[in-house]
Amino acid sequence: MASYGCIVAEGPHDVAFVAKVLRPFGFRRVKMIEDLDRFWEDLVPRTFPYKGDLLGRVPVPTFLKNATGSIAIHSARGDTRLAETVEEDLALLDVSALTGVGVILDADSGASATQRFTAVKEALGSAPLSLPDTVGQVATGSPRCGIYVMPDNVSNGTLEDILLECAAVSYPSLKSAAEKYVGGVNRDDPILANDRKVEFFKPAGEKKAVAGCISSVLKPGKAIQVSIQDNQWIDENTLKLPIVNAVQKFLCELLELS
Repeated sequence: MASYGCIVAEGPHDVAFVAKVLRPFGFRRVKMIEDLDRFWEDLVPRTFPYKGDLLGRVPVPTFLKNATGSIAIHSARGDTRLAETVEEDLALLDVSALTGVGVILDADSGASATQRFTAVKEALGSAPLSLPDTVGQVATGSPRCGIYVMPDNVSNGTLEDILLECAAVSYPSLKSAAEKYVGGVNRDDPILANDRKVEFFKPAGEKKAVAGCISSVLKPGKAIQVSIQDNQWIDENTLKLPIVNAVQKFLCELLELS
């Protein structure tokens, strides 16, 4: 019998990261609809434009499969839709057939990891899940359920904190050059200060810029999630880093992987 897992992550970068962390267990992306397990077919939108939005991305999860299991990783397209996306997905699935349901988000909104966990847990109060008591814990109900707040369930930060630790191992010279470039930005430049759309000055802005610079060298003109998928941010060496290994252990417990 196949094992099914459903994970909702904050954004496409997080989706790519989770997929890469799961690769050592034989999981590969499903590209063609004919290769998709029918269990997931109701999660695939059948119309375009989705809800009439010509500019919006059709919210198709990233599907993974190996010899014995299948996983859907859904981008919530922002932290405000995490619980809503979980509930939407569960409404379309046979929840009793799921091994685990997980939520993965960042601690970069001015709230602590525990506060972010509590907010998501409260928002999931009506979902048919046995919710965990603490952040990073997996509740062993049916299905299992866990909420992981990056970078480490304790510190304020984002996925980029993890990626930069990985870059120090996989791309040390690129990381050094990117930090030097970003560090040389004139923060008093009036053009930057007067543009309200500039996100560089947000708490995680500088780290996101450094990670983006590294990605732009590895995959010029491509989104960072493509670099996470194709390059060596996550490999056998960086999986040994405690900050990465902790995520993998969480996913193993959530999805009963060994």
